[in-house]
Amino acid sequence: MSNSNDASTAEVIDVRSLAPAQRHATIFRMIDELGPGASLVLVNDHDPKPLYYQLEAEHPKQFAWSYLERGPDAWRVEIRKLGQAA
Repeated sequence: MSNSNDASTAEVIDVRSLAPAQRHATIFRMIDELGPGASLVLVNDHDPKPLYYQLEAEHPKQFAWSYLERGPDAWRVEIRKLGQAA
């Protein structure tokens, strides 16, 4: 997990209105579309920590995870795809 100053420019995905069964598929589709160095901000109604573990298991050390807000009504997490140095 790391910190970032660019969360204000990241695309925001608010999954609170989605059915729980649709959330992970939607989130992973958007994560797969990220280019190196790009990020998105996930907004959820509970701590998405299990998603972090799944992301790390499937894509080890390829993403940074930064909490921006920790409840109680909303959790906001910036997920950044790590890129190669140019």
